[in-house]
Amino acid sequence: MKVAVIGAAGGIGQALGLLLKLNLPAGSALSLYDIAPVTPGVAKDLSHIPTDVEVTGFAGEDCTPALEGADVVLISAGVARKPGMDRADLFNINAGIIKSLAQKVADVCPKALLGIITNPVNTTVPIAAEVLKKAGVYDPKRLFGVTTLDVIRAETFIAEAKGKSTQDIKVDVIGGHSGVTILPLLSQVEGVSFTDEEIASLTTRIQNAGTEVVEAKAGGGSATLSMGQAAARFGLSLIKGLQGEDVIECAYVQGSGDNAPFFAQPVKLGKDGVEAILDYGSISAFEQKALDDMLPTLQGDIEKGVEFGQAE
Repeated sequence: MKVAVIGAAGGIGQALGLLLKLNLPAGSALSLYDIAPVTPGVAKDLSHIPTDVEVTGFAGEDCTPALEGADVVLISAGVARKPGMDRADLFNINAGIIKSLAQKVADVCPKALLGIITNPVNTTVPIAAEVLKKAGVYDPKRLFGVTTLDVIRAETFIAEAKGKSTQDIKVDVIGGHSGVTILPLLSQVEGVSFTDEEIASLTTRIQNAGTEVVEAKAGGGSATLSMGQAAARFGLSLIKGLQGEDVIECAYVQGSGDNAPFFAQPVKLGKDGVEAILDYGSISAFEQKALDDMLPTLQGDIEKGVEFGQAE
């Protein structure tokens, strides 16, 4: 397998590259690209780690060499959130970056599974879809918004609150990947129970966890290490699916449109990417209200992305 990481010199990209170097199947190739000139050095640094994964690095204006022959492409390129910014504030910069990179994927490796990490994911994924449509290579089974960070945060926070091992906690997080559009299905978590106050508090914390990190770093960055781990988990799950294993992860994908054209929910991964979009099951009255309340925001985010992607 060949995995390309685009934005590999950034905080997320370097953490992601390290985890993929350590965990990709033996014989895999890891291709790193960033506009920053340090990228070949990042690749050289990683190449000294003794695993059977070949690492190459590319810098400059053209990411074509990094993308050639890729089975999976993970894009983390873009600017990070700073104090006082929300994900919508990132739009003007990151939207243009995703538009140009999606065009490169369409030109160079249109059959690759494409995971978008760059925020705001609610909007950048529809942008990529429109670019791929224009190029005549769009396959909704092969395009993903990586929302795994919401899942691992939910697992961690629930385990902490209930004195459980994180290994014993499984939770689906549906909706989108920004603020109120993030909806952890706490009512479905097995082996624990919550008061109404705990549900409200935990839901809010999971939704605002990114801000928690931004403020704690005091202007020094956003969630990079946890996002790197989340992206690695999702990227490795894509690889497992390509190799024929049964894997289920929550991801932001284009589906039936029952809630919104793009929606995060459990997805069965396989050799073609999305093998099946799974029903997220029955939800509580609290969760149903949160879902109903978030949909206008999510729809607006998606429409903004579609408009930007369609614009010449």
